[in-house]
Amino acid sequence: MKTDCAVIGAGSGGIGAALAAARLGLDTVLIEKADRIGGTAVRGGVHCWEMGAGGTGIPFDIYRRLKRFPDAVGIYSIGRHCLWHDPSSGEPCYPGGETVIDPERRYVDTLRRHGARSMRGDEAFCRAQWHGVPFEPDAYCRVVERMLAETGRCTVIKDVAFADVETDGVHISSLTLSNGESLVAHSYVDATGDGLLTVACGCEQMTGQDARDRFGEPSALEKPTGHINGVSLIFRVSPTNFPRIEPLPEKMPADCWWQKDFPVVSVNHYPCGDLNMNMLPTMEGGEFVRFAYPAAYAECRKRVYAQWHHLQIVFPEFQGYRLTWIAPEVGVRESRRIVGEYVLTEHDLSAGLSGQTHKDIICIADHAMDTHGASTGRAGCGDLKAPYGVPFRCLIPKGFDNLLIACRAASFSSLAASSCRLSRTMMQLGQAAGTAAAIAKELDVDLPNVPPDRLRVHLREQHVQLEWPLTDRMRDYLSDEDRI
Repeated sequence: MKTDCAVIGAGSGGIGAALAAARLGLDTVLIEKADRIGGTAVRGGVHCWEMGAGGTGIPFDIYRRLKRFPDAVGIYSIGRHCLWHDPSSGEPCYPGGETVIDPERRYVDTLRRHGARSMRGDEAFCRAQWHGVPFEPDAYCRVVERMLAETGRCTVIKDVAFADVETDGVHISSLTLSNGESLVAHSYVDATGDGLLTVACGCEQMTGQDARDRFGEPSALEKPTGHINGVSLIFRVSPTNFPRIEPLPEKMPADCWWQKDFPVVSVNHYPCGDLNMNMLPTMEGGEFVRFAYPAAYAECRKRVYAQWHHLQIVFPEFQGYRLTWIAPEVGVRESRRIVGEYVLTEHDLSAGLSGQTHKDIICIADHAMDTHGASTGRAGCGDLKAPYGVPFRCLIPKGFDNLLIACRAASFSSLAASSCRLSRTMMQLGQAAGTAAAIAKELDVDLPNVPPDRLRVHLREQHVQLEWPLTDRMRDYLSDEDRI
Protein backbone atom coordinates (compact mmCIF):
# COMPACT_ATOMS: atom_id res chain seq x y z
CA MET A 1 0.00 0.00 0.00
CA LYS A 2 1.14 3.55 -0.75
CA THR A 3 -0.34 6.58 0.92
CA ASP A 4 0.43 10.17 1.88
CA CYS A 5 0.07 9.68 5.65
CA ALA A 6 0.19 6.45 7.66
CA VAL A 7 -1.18 6.67 11.22
CA ILE A 8 -0.43 3.72 13.49
CA GLY A 9 -2.88 3.40 16.35
CA ALA A 10 -6.49 4.62 16.40
CA GLY A 11 -6.67 5.99 19.93
CA SER A 12 -7.35 9.66 20.58
CA GLY A 13 -4.07 10.83 19.02
CA GLY A 14 -4.49 8.61 15.98
CA ILE A 15 -8.07 9.75 15.41
CA GLY A 16 -6.98 13.39 15.58
CA ALA A 17 -4.07 12.81 13.19
CA ALA A 18 -6.00 10.78 10.62
CA LEU A 19 -8.99 13.10 10.58
CA ALA A 20 -6.86 16.24 10.25
CA ALA A 21 -4.66 14.79 7.51
CA ALA A 22 -7.59 13.44 5.49
CA ARG A 23 -9.60 16.64 5.83
CA LEU A 24 -6.62 18.54 4.39
CA GLY A 25 -6.51 16.32 1.33
CA LEU A 26 -3.98 13.64 2.21
CA ASP A 27 -4.67 10.01 1.34
CA THR A 28 -4.48 8.51 4.82
CA VAL A 29 -4.30 4.97 6.20
CA LEU A 30 -5.23 4.44 9.87
CA ILE A 31 -4.02 1.13 11.33
CA GLU A 32 -5.56 -0.26 14.54
CA LYS A 33 -4.59 -3.56 16.16
CA ALA A 34 -7.92 -3.94 18.00
CA ASP A 35 -11.36 -4.64 16.55
CA ARG A 36 -12.57 -1.08 17.27
CA ILE A 37 -11.11 2.37 17.14
CA GLY A 38 -10.90 4.65 20.17
CA GLY A 39 -8.10 3.15 22.24
CA THR A 40 -8.27 3.77 25.99
CA ALA A 41 -11.23 6.13 25.51
CA VAL A 42 -13.27 3.14 24.33
CA ARG A 43 -11.66 -0.21 25.17
CA GLY A 44 -10.06 1.09 28.36
CA GLY A 45 -13.36 2.39 29.72
CA VAL A 46 -12.31 6.06 29.88
CA HIS A 47 -15.71 7.11 28.54
CA CYS A 48 -15.26 10.70 29.64
CA TRP A 49 -13.21 13.75 28.72
CA GLU A 50 -12.08 15.42 31.91
CA MET A 51 -12.22 19.17 32.31
CA GLY A 52 -9.28 21.05 30.80
CA ALA A 53 -8.13 23.90 28.59
CA GLY A 54 -7.52 23.21 24.92
CA GLY A 55 -10.26 20.70 24.15
CA THR A 56 -11.28 22.51 20.97
CA GLY A 57 -10.92 21.61 17.30
CA ILE A 58 -11.70 17.95 16.55
CA PRO A 59 -12.95 17.08 20.08
CA PHE A 60 -15.63 19.76 19.76
CA ASP A 61 -16.54 18.47 16.28
CA ILE A 62 -17.06 14.98 17.75
CA TYR A 63 -19.09 16.35 20.66
CA ARG A 64 -21.48 18.17 18.32
CA ARG A 65 -22.02 14.99 16.32
CA LEU A 66 -22.68 12.98 19.48
CA LYS A 67 -25.39 15.44 20.49
CA ARG A 68 -27.51 14.15 17.59
CA PHE A 69 -28.12 10.88 19.46
CA PRO A 70 -30.22 10.49 22.63
CA ASP A 71 -28.13 9.88 25.76
CA ALA A 72 -24.90 9.70 23.73
CA VAL A 73 -23.13 12.58 25.50
CA GLY A 74 -23.57 15.01 28.36
CA ILE A 75 -21.78 17.53 30.56
CA TYR A 76 -21.06 16.71 34.18
CA SER A 77 -20.66 18.67 37.37
CA ILE A 78 -19.13 17.34 40.58
CA GLY A 79 -21.53 15.68 43.02
CA ARG A 80 -20.48 14.09 46.30
CA HIS A 81 -16.84 13.75 47.24
CA CYS A 82 -15.05 12.16 50.16
CA LEU A 83 -12.85 15.25 50.61
CA TRP A 84 -15.92 17.40 51.20
CA HIS A 85 -17.77 15.12 53.58
CA ASP A 86 -19.55 16.80 56.49
CA PRO A 87 -19.64 14.36 59.44
CA SER A 88 -22.42 16.37 61.05
CA SER A 89 -24.76 15.58 58.14
CA GLY A 90 -25.29 12.05 59.37
CA GLU A 91 -24.67 10.75 55.85
CA PRO A 92 -21.93 8.17 55.23
CA CYS A 93 -18.76 9.43 53.57
CA TYR A 94 -18.85 8.76 49.83
CA PRO A 95 -16.24 6.16 48.75
CA GLY A 96 -14.46 8.57 46.41
CA GLY A 97 -15.74 11.20 44.01
CA GLU A 98 -18.93 11.44 41.97
CA THR A 99 -19.85 13.36 38.83
CA VAL A 100 -23.45 13.88 37.74
CA ILE A 101 -25.05 14.98 34.48
CA ASP A 102 -25.75 18.73 34.57
CA PRO A 103 -28.12 19.87 31.79
CA GLU A 104 -27.40 23.51 32.59
CA ARG A 105 -23.79 23.24 31.48
CA ARG A 106 -22.36 23.71 27.97
CA TYR A 107 -19.23 22.45 26.24
CA VAL A 108 -17.43 25.74 26.81
CA ASP A 109 -17.80 25.11 30.57
CA THR A 110 -15.51 22.05 30.26
CA LEU A 111 -12.47 24.04 29.11
CA ARG A 112 -10.86 24.87 32.43
CA ARG A 113 -9.11 22.96 35.21
CA HIS A 114 -6.43 25.35 36.53
CA GLY A 115 -6.83 27.77 39.40
CA ALA A 116 -7.76 25.60 42.37
CA ARG A 117 -5.51 26.01 45.40
CA SER A 118 -6.26 22.38 46.26
CA MET A 119 -9.24 20.15 45.79
CA ARG A 120 -9.57 19.67 49.53
CA GLY A 121 -9.75 23.37 50.29
CA ASP A 122 -11.43 24.77 47.17
CA GLU A 123 -14.81 23.06 46.99
CA ALA A 124 -16.62 26.17 45.72
CA PHE A 125 -14.12 26.70 42.89
CA CYS A 126 -14.19 23.05 41.81
CA ARG A 127 -17.97 22.92 41.77
CA ALA A 128 -18.15 26.12 39.72
CA GLN A 129 -15.35 25.40 37.24
CA TRP A 130 -14.85 21.65 36.86
CA HIS A 131 -17.09 20.07 34.24
CA GLY A 132 -16.36 17.15 31.91
CA VAL A 133 -17.88 15.27 28.97
CA PRO A 134 -19.13 11.69 29.56
CA PHE A 135 -20.12 9.79 26.41
CA GLU A 136 -21.34 6.42 25.20
CA PRO A 137 -18.45 4.47 23.59
CA ASP A 138 -20.56 2.80 20.88
CA ALA A 139 -21.92 6.15 19.73
CA TYR A 140 -18.41 7.62 19.88
CA CYS A 141 -17.06 4.88 17.57
CA ARG A 142 -19.91 5.30 15.09
CA VAL A 143 -19.51 9.07 14.98
CA VAL A 144 -15.75 9.02 14.52
CA GLU A 145 -15.85 6.32 11.84
CA ARG A 146 -18.50 8.32 9.98
CA MET A 147 -16.39 11.49 10.19
CA LEU A 148 -13.35 9.63 8.83
CA ALA A 149 -15.42 8.14 6.00
CA GLU A 150 -16.84 11.56 5.06
CA THR A 151 -13.35 12.79 4.15
CA GLY A 152 -13.26 10.31 1.28
CA ARG A 153 -9.53 9.94 1.87
CA CYS A 154 -9.11 7.78 4.97
CA THR A 155 -8.83 4.00 4.94
CA VAL A 156 -9.33 2.44 8.39
CA ILE A 157 -7.83 -1.02 8.86
CA LYS A 158 -8.69 -2.82 12.11
CA ASP A 159 -7.39 -6.08 13.60
CA VAL A 160 -3.98 -5.36 12.05
CA ALA A 161 -0.87 -4.25 13.94
CA PHE A 162 2.45 -2.72 13.04
CA ALA A 163 5.04 -5.52 12.85
CA ASP A 164 8.33 -4.14 11.49
CA VAL A 165 9.92 -1.04 10.01
CA GLU A 166 12.56 -0.32 7.38
CA THR A 167 14.66 2.75 8.14
CA ASP A 168 18.08 4.20 7.38
CA GLY A 169 18.26 5.78 10.84
CA VAL A 170 16.68 9.11 9.94
CA HIS A 171 13.97 8.20 7.42
CA ILE A 172 11.30 5.47 7.38
CA SER A 173 11.07 3.80 3.99
CA SER A 174 8.30 1.27 4.73
CA LEU A 175 6.34 -0.60 7.37
CA THR A 176 5.41 -4.25 7.52
CA LEU A 177 2.00 -5.02 9.00
CA SER A 178 0.89 -8.11 10.89
CA ASN A 179 -1.15 -9.27 7.89
CA GLY A 180 2.03 -9.37 5.78
CA GLU A 181 1.33 -6.23 3.75
CA SER A 182 3.83 -3.42 3.32
CA LEU A 183 2.87 0.21 3.82
CA VAL A 184 4.79 3.12 2.26
CA ALA A 185 3.94 6.71 3.15
CA HIS A 186 5.26 10.23 2.80
CA SER A 187 4.73 10.81 6.55
CA TYR A 188 4.20 8.48 9.53
CA VAL A 189 2.46 9.20 12.83
CA ASP A 190 3.06 6.92 15.82
CA ALA A 191 -0.13 6.97 17.89
CA THR A 192 0.33 3.55 19.50
CA GLY A 193 0.30 4.83 23.09
CA ASP A 194 3.51 3.01 23.94
CA GLY A 195 5.51 4.52 21.06
CA LEU A 196 6.00 1.10 19.47
CA LEU A 197 6.85 2.39 16.00
CA THR A 198 9.22 5.06 17.30
CA VAL A 199 11.04 2.58 19.55
CA ALA A 200 11.37 0.15 16.65
CA CYS A 201 13.06 2.95 14.72
CA GLY A 202 15.76 3.06 17.42
CA CYS A 203 14.77 6.39 18.95
CA GLU A 204 15.93 7.16 22.48
CA GLN A 205 13.31 6.44 25.12
CA MET A 206 12.68 7.30 28.77
CA THR A 207 10.90 5.12 31.32
CA GLY A 208 9.95 5.56 34.95
CA GLN A 209 10.40 8.63 37.07
CA ASP A 210 13.16 11.05 36.09
CA ALA A 211 15.81 12.12 38.58
CA ARG A 212 15.60 15.73 39.74
CA ASP A 213 18.91 16.64 38.13
CA ARG A 214 17.92 15.36 34.66
CA PHE A 215 15.62 18.30 33.91
CA GLY A 216 16.03 20.31 37.11
CA GLU A 217 12.38 19.75 38.05
CA PRO A 218 11.77 20.78 41.68
CA SER A 219 8.97 18.22 42.20
CA ALA A 220 10.98 15.29 40.84
CA LEU A 221 12.49 12.69 43.13
CA GLU A 222 16.16 12.99 43.94
CA LYS A 223 16.97 9.67 42.26
CA PRO A 224 15.34 8.01 39.23
CA THR A 225 12.99 5.06 39.71
CA GLY A 226 11.38 2.54 37.42
CA HIS A 227 7.96 3.35 38.87
CA ILE A 228 5.11 4.51 36.65
CA ASN A 229 1.64 5.85 37.34
CA GLY A 230 -0.86 3.31 38.64
CA VAL A 231 -3.26 1.59 36.23
CA SER A 232 -7.04 1.17 36.39
CA LEU A 233 -9.44 -1.48 35.15
CA ILE A 234 -12.69 0.42 34.72
CA PHE A 235 -16.09 -1.23 35.01
CA ARG A 236 -19.69 -0.26 34.38
CA VAL A 237 -22.80 -0.87 36.46
CA SER A 238 -26.46 -0.46 35.44
CA PRO A 239 -29.62 0.24 37.49
CA THR A 240 -31.88 -2.66 38.40
CA ASN A 241 -35.36 -2.97 39.88
CA PHE A 242 -34.24 -5.82 42.14
CA PRO A 243 -31.68 -4.55 44.68
CA ARG A 244 -29.28 -7.11 46.07
CA ILE A 245 -25.62 -7.78 46.81
CA GLU A 246 -24.15 -9.67 43.88
CA PRO A 247 -22.27 -12.81 44.91
CA LEU A 248 -18.54 -13.06 44.31
CA PRO A 249 -17.20 -15.56 41.79
CA GLU A 250 -16.28 -18.91 43.30
CA LYS A 251 -13.13 -18.87 45.48
CA MET A 252 -12.91 -15.08 45.22
CA PRO A 253 -11.84 -13.44 48.53
CA ALA A 254 -13.99 -10.55 49.69
CA ASP A 255 -11.18 -8.67 51.42
CA CYS A 256 -8.66 -6.23 49.94
CA TRP A 257 -5.71 -8.58 49.65
CA TRP A 258 -3.48 -6.29 47.60
CA GLN A 259 -3.29 -3.35 50.04
CA LYS A 260 -4.51 -2.28 53.46
CA ASP A 261 -7.83 -0.79 52.35
CA PHE A 262 -9.90 -0.71 49.19
CA PRO A 263 -8.97 2.23 46.93
CA VAL A 264 -11.25 5.19 46.41
CA VAL A 265 -13.36 5.10 43.27
CA SER A 266 -14.29 7.77 40.74
CA VAL A 267 -17.98 7.36 39.84
CA ASN A 268 -19.10 9.04 36.63
CA HIS A 269 -22.76 9.06 35.61
CA TYR A 270 -23.53 8.23 31.98
CA PRO A 271 -26.41 10.20 30.42
CA CYS A 272 -28.51 6.98 30.43
CA GLY A 273 -28.14 6.52 34.21
CA ASP A 274 -25.42 3.83 34.25
CA LEU A 275 -22.29 4.42 36.33
CA ASN A 276 -18.67 4.29 35.18
CA MET A 277 -16.49 3.02 38.04
CA ASN A 278 -12.78 3.85 38.09
CA MET A 279 -10.66 2.51 40.98
CA LEU A 280 -7.76 4.88 41.76
CA PRO A 281 -5.77 2.80 41.07
CA THR A 282 -6.58 -0.87 40.53
CA MET A 283 -2.89 -1.78 40.46
CA GLU A 284 0.34 0.03 41.32
CA GLY A 285 2.41 0.93 38.28
CA GLY A 286 5.44 -1.00 39.49
CA GLU A 287 3.33 -4.07 40.14
CA PHE A 288 1.82 -3.80 36.65
CA VAL A 289 5.29 -3.67 35.07
CA ARG A 290 6.35 -6.83 36.92
CA PHE A 291 3.33 -8.79 35.67
CA ALA A 292 2.99 -10.19 32.18
CA TYR A 293 -0.01 -8.36 30.69
CA PRO A 294 -2.46 -11.35 30.67
CA ALA A 295 -1.69 -12.04 34.32
CA ALA A 296 -2.02 -8.36 35.22
CA TYR A 297 -5.40 -8.13 33.51
CA ALA A 298 -6.64 -11.30 35.23
CA GLU A 299 -5.54 -9.97 38.63
CA CYS A 300 -7.22 -6.62 37.97
CA ARG A 301 -10.49 -8.38 37.11
CA LYS A 302 -10.37 -10.15 40.48
CA ARG A 303 -9.87 -6.81 42.19
CA VAL A 304 -12.85 -5.33 40.30
CA TYR A 305 -15.15 -8.06 41.66
CA ALA A 306 -13.80 -7.61 45.18
CA GLN A 307 -14.13 -3.81 45.06
CA TRP A 308 -17.69 -3.95 43.70
CA HIS A 309 -18.73 -6.50 46.34
CA HIS A 310 -17.28 -4.23 49.04
CA LEU A 311 -19.10 -1.18 47.67
CA GLN A 312 -22.44 -3.00 47.65
CA ILE A 313 -21.99 -4.13 51.25
CA VAL A 314 -20.77 -0.85 52.72
CA PHE A 315 -22.83 1.56 50.59
CA PRO A 316 -26.36 0.15 50.16
CA GLU A 317 -27.23 2.55 47.30
CA PHE A 318 -25.00 0.43 45.03
CA GLN A 319 -27.21 -2.62 45.67
CA GLY A 320 -29.56 -1.04 43.14
CA TYR A 321 -27.01 -1.62 40.36
CA ARG A 322 -25.59 -4.65 38.57
CA LEU A 323 -22.07 -5.12 37.23
CA THR A 324 -22.65 -5.22 33.46
CA TRP A 325 -19.26 -4.60 31.82
CA ILE A 326 -15.55 -4.74 32.58
CA ALA A 327 -13.21 -2.98 30.19
CA PRO A 328 -11.35 -5.37 27.86
CA GLU A 329 -8.14 -3.40 28.39
CA VAL A 330 -6.37 -2.04 31.45
CA GLY A 331 -6.25 1.75 31.44
CA VAL A 332 -2.54 2.60 31.36
CA ARG A 333 -1.64 6.17 32.33
CA GLU A 334 2.08 6.00 31.60
CA SER A 335 4.59 3.76 29.84
CA ARG A 336 7.69 4.76 27.88
CA ARG A 337 8.32 8.27 26.54
CA ILE A 338 10.38 9.25 23.51
CA VAL A 339 13.16 11.85 23.52
CA GLY A 340 12.15 14.45 20.97
CA GLU A 341 13.56 17.69 19.66
CA TYR A 342 12.20 19.26 22.87
CA VAL A 343 11.21 17.61 26.17
CA LEU A 344 8.22 19.16 27.95
CA THR A 345 8.96 19.45 31.68
CA GLU A 346 7.59 20.79 34.93
CA HIS A 347 9.23 24.12 34.07
CA ASP A 348 6.80 24.54 31.15
CA LEU A 349 3.83 23.62 33.30
CA SER A 350 4.83 26.08 36.03
CA ALA A 351 5.68 28.90 33.62
CA GLY A 352 2.34 28.73 31.81
CA LEU A 353 1.70 30.32 28.45
CA SER A 354 2.74 33.77 29.67
CA GLY A 355 6.15 32.46 30.75
CA GLN A 356 6.91 30.20 27.79
CA THR A 357 8.87 31.53 24.83
CA HIS A 358 8.24 28.70 22.36
CA LYS A 359 7.21 29.81 18.86
CA ASP A 360 5.78 26.39 17.95
CA ILE A 361 3.04 25.75 20.54
CA ILE A 362 0.39 23.57 18.91
CA CYS A 363 -1.98 22.85 21.79
CA ILE A 364 -2.62 24.00 25.34
CA ALA A 365 -3.47 22.07 28.51
CA ASP A 366 -3.88 22.73 32.22
CA HIS A 367 -4.42 19.38 33.93
CA ALA A 368 -2.66 18.84 37.24
CA MET A 369 0.56 16.92 37.69
CA ASP A 370 -1.49 13.90 38.62
CA THR A 371 -0.01 10.66 39.95
CA HIS A 372 -1.83 7.55 41.11
CA GLY A 373 -0.46 4.98 43.50
CA ALA A 374 1.80 5.10 46.53
CA SER A 375 4.77 3.63 44.66
CA THR A 376 5.30 6.90 42.77
CA GLY A 377 6.39 8.57 46.00
CA ARG A 378 4.18 11.62 45.37
CA ALA A 379 0.62 10.34 45.01
CA GLY A 380 -1.89 13.10 44.41
CA CYS A 381 -2.41 16.19 42.29
CA GLY A 382 -0.39 19.34 41.85
CA ASP A 383 -2.87 21.79 40.33
CA LEU A 384 -1.58 24.50 38.03
CA LYS A 385 -2.05 28.25 38.14
CA ALA A 386 -2.49 28.69 34.38
CA PRO A 387 -2.57 26.73 31.10
CA TYR A 388 0.70 25.83 29.38
CA GLY A 389 1.56 25.08 25.76
CA VAL A 390 3.00 21.97 24.13
CA PRO A 391 5.60 22.72 21.41
CA PHE A 392 5.47 20.94 18.04
CA ARG A 393 9.04 19.77 18.71
CA CYS A 394 7.67 17.40 21.39
CA LEU A 395 6.13 15.42 18.51
CA ILE A 396 9.39 15.10 16.54
CA PRO A 397 11.53 12.11 17.58
CA LYS A 398 15.10 13.35 17.67
CA GLY A 399 16.87 12.75 14.38
CA PHE A 400 13.94 11.59 12.23
CA ASP A 401 12.62 13.47 9.22
CA ASN A 402 9.30 11.77 8.32
CA LEU A 403 8.01 10.55 11.69
CA LEU A 404 5.88 12.22 14.36
CA ILE A 405 4.61 10.82 17.67
CA ALA A 406 1.15 11.84 18.91
CA CYS A 407 0.27 9.86 22.02
CA ARG A 408 1.18 9.70 25.72
CA ALA A 409 4.67 8.48 24.67
CA ALA A 410 5.56 11.87 23.14
CA SER A 411 8.53 13.84 24.41
CA PHE A 412 7.52 14.60 28.00
CA SER A 413 9.24 14.21 31.32
CA SER A 414 7.46 11.85 33.70
CA LEU A 415 5.94 14.77 35.63
CA ALA A 416 4.81 16.57 32.47
CA ALA A 417 3.34 13.34 31.10
CA SER A 418 1.19 12.97 34.22
CA SER A 419 -0.49 16.23 33.22
CA CYS A 420 -0.45 15.97 29.43
CA ARG A 421 -1.91 12.48 29.03
CA LEU A 422 -5.65 13.22 28.85
CA SER A 423 -7.74 12.18 25.84
CA ARG A 424 -8.58 15.61 24.43
CA THR A 425 -4.97 16.75 24.73
CA MET A 426 -3.83 13.63 22.86
CA MET A 427 -6.41 14.35 20.16
CA GLN A 428 -5.02 17.89 19.86
CA LEU A 429 -1.50 16.50 19.46
CA GLY A 430 -2.84 14.24 16.74
CA GLN A 431 -4.62 17.11 15.00
CA ALA A 432 -1.34 19.03 14.96
CA ALA A 433 0.55 16.00 13.62
CA GLY A 434 -1.93 15.39 10.80
CA THR A 435 -1.92 19.07 9.90
CA ALA A 436 1.89 19.14 9.88
CA ALA A 437 1.93 16.12 7.55
CA ALA A 438 -0.32 17.99 5.11
CA ILE A 439 1.89 21.10 5.20
CA ALA A 440 5.03 19.01 4.72
CA LYS A 441 3.52 17.39 1.61
CA GLU A 442 2.36 20.75 0.26
CA LEU A 443 5.75 22.45 0.74
CA ASP A 444 7.80 19.31 -0.02
CA VAL A 445 9.75 19.62 3.23
CA ASP A 446 10.65 17.21 6.00
CA LEU A 447 8.41 17.24 9.06
CA PRO A 448 10.94 19.01 11.34
CA ASN A 449 11.07 21.83 8.78
CA VAL A 450 7.34 22.55 8.79
CA PRO A 451 7.09 26.32 9.50
CA PRO A 452 5.60 26.66 12.99
CA ASP A 453 3.80 29.92 12.19
CA ARG A 454 2.10 28.27 9.21
CA LEU A 455 1.16 25.26 11.33
CA ARG A 456 -0.38 27.48 13.99
CA VAL A 457 -2.37 29.41 11.36
CA HIS A 458 -3.79 26.15 10.00
CA LEU A 459 -4.71 24.99 13.51
CA ARG A 460 -6.50 28.24 14.29
CA GLU A 461 -8.43 27.84 11.03
CA GLN A 462 -9.56 24.46 12.41
CA HIS A 463 -10.79 26.23 15.58
CA VAL A 464 -7.96 24.96 17.78
CA GLN A 465 -7.45 27.09 20.89
CA LEU A 466 -3.84 28.25 21.24
CA GLU A 467 -4.36 31.15 23.67
CA TRP A 468 -5.83 31.74 27.09
CA PRO A 469 -8.35 33.07 27.85
CA LEU A 470 -10.70 32.15 25.03
CA THR A 471 -10.92 34.77 22.32
CA ASP A 472 -14.34 36.24 21.56
CA ARG A 473 -14.24 34.52 18.16
CA MET A 474 -13.55 31.13 19.74
CA ARG A 475 -16.21 31.62 22.41
CA ASP A 476 -18.78 32.51 19.73
CA TYR A 477 -17.84 29.38 17.77
CA LEU A 478 -18.15 27.13 20.81
CA SER A 479 -21.45 28.68 21.86
CA ASP A 480 -23.24 27.16 18.84
CA GLU A 481 -23.21 23.53 19.99
CA ASP A 482 -26.02 22.40 17.70
CA ARG A 483 -24.46 23.59 14.44
CA ILE A 484 -23.47 20.74 12.11
